[in-house]
Amino acid sequence: MNPTITAFESSPDRGRGLARDTRIRWALEEVGQPYEVRLVSFKAMRQAAHMALHPFGQIPTYEEGDLRLFESGAIVLHLAEHHVGLLPDDAHARMRAIAWMFAALNTVEPPILERQNAKLLERDKPWTEQRMPAVEDRIRDRLHQLSNRLGDAAWLEGAFSAGDLMMVSVLLRLKASSDMLDEYPNLAAYVARGEARPAYKRAFDAQLAVFTGQSSTG
Repeated sequence: MNPTITAFESSPDRGRGLARDTRIRWALEEVGQPYEVRLVSFKAMRQAAHMALHPFGQIPTYEEGDLRLFESGAIVLHLAEHHVGLLPDDAHARMRAIAWMFAALNTVEPPILERQNAKLLERDKPWTEQRMPAVEDRIRDRLHQLSNRLGDAAWLEGAFSAGDLMMVSVLLRLKASSDMLDEYPNLAAYVARGEARPAYKRAFDAQLAVFTGQSSTG
């Protein structure tokens, strides 16, 4: 039986590939694993059945036999560890790729989300305009460091890995709401390489299809 993931019935991103189920779809497409999607409404996300899968009432979740997972990073790591194609064979390279997954979620994404939340949820607050320069400076610090580390390489650690999948997914959030990424040409090119991967295109199209009402199955 194919694994099942959950996704927004009506995604706030309007099918732009920014919802976290896209990361899971992308990983599944990279490893060639067919999957099913169960769409959930915002109301259903707060009900007991979904809260049993995700204690914080969010998406995505992942179900495979008796296994139940939540958090996009944990799900991608599970897929990477159980399928060929998202982690190197060499033990040290494998751990470096996993480290980049954590870096994407714990180091690079937080200031990007802080900026996003300030713009979307706190734009009417008196402090938003005043704090925005500091938030954007924190983002630029991370982008500068990441840009220096990437240099002219195609991917973070040799071949494409789950670390790149998560990092590109995080940077796509910034690309969708700002032109800051354009200040770092190698990072802009890095994101473009991720978007050009056939597996990403399939994942993006699948998420968009939910919004346009065409399909809900990967």
